[in-house]
Amino acid sequence: MNEIRAITTFVRAATLGSLRRAAVDQGISPQAASQAVMQLEKELGVRLFHRTTRKLSLTEEGQRLFDSVKPALSIFSSALDEARRSKEEIGGLLRISAPRALGMPVLWKYFEQFQQLHPNVQLEVQFDDHFTDLVTDRADVGFRGGPPPSGGSIARPLVPIQLIVCASPEYIERNGAPRTIDELDQHRCTGYRRTNTGKLAQWQFQMGDEIVYRDVPPVICVNDTEMETQAVLSGLGIGQLGSFNAMPHIRSGRLIALLTQHITQYGTIYIYYGHRTEQPLRVKTFIDFMIERVADNRAFFLDPVELRAASAARSGRAVNKRGAL
Repeated sequence: MNEIRAITTFVRAATLGSLRRAAVDQGISPQAASQAVMQLEKELGVRLFHRTTRKLSLTEEGQRLFDSVKPALSIFSSALDEARRSKEEIGGLLRISAPRALGMPVLWKYFEQFQQLHPNVQLEVQFDDHFTDLVTDRADVGFRGGPPPSGGSIARPLVPIQLIVCASPEYIERNGAPRTIDELDQHRCTGYRRTNTGKLAQWQFQMGDEIVYRDVPPVICVNDTEMETQAVLSGLGIGQLGSFNAMPHIRSGRLIALLTQHITQYGTIYIYYGHRTEQPLRVKTFIDFMIERVADNRAFFLDPVELRAASAARSGRAVNKRGAL
């Protein structure tokens, strides 16, 4: 027996005073409505209606059941209606997970814009440097930098993460700029200690078709990418920064990209989520919103034309400097 269907039919029959009208209301046949109520009576072991050819009225047991289940059935129906509306209305709770490193440099301004466009959506943002399992952590959407996430999620690449050696104009004016990787040993450098492992990150360089790794001793070491960026901006040393941190300052002239011929791609920023057919409209809308604004956005990386131009400019300056000597 379908208990919910049977109780619903019982409540509608009691409310309308007719099994036939309850059947029409439920979109079922009168025979099916009558059968549902009789099965419910058999299951409970009591008679719920007094039946005559002209009239349907509740027994004492039927009245008690009606008074007990009607409020609960009303709440149940409202919950179903709300779930259906979530496919049609942009509103409700939206849980997002992202690494701290991507928060302010990449994501936050778009979160603000989305909230302004859709004020009925309540954003709950969890910044966590560990990979978030969407099911276990009950998140709707996640962001990740590096390799693509696993675990059955759908992952959409947004922008590459390049590792760019940078220094401030003030640092270069005081100390000069390294022309080779080996010359970094003669300079003050910053370092980043990974929050998930506690290890000092090695610097990475593209050498032909290979990536080489170097341990660069830091004069200042932090476990926050924004703080490392600030240290480089302040002229404390040369740093190898993620492109999403460095690019706004490179384009504004506050930082200068060095050794650009050795820039590596560390990974990619991904947005990941569950199957879209099962998502409320607020989740689908947010995913589309973020992809439209972040995917291939040159604000966060150097494109091939800029890389070639930067390498040519550095080579030209090196030639001029040797000529002057």
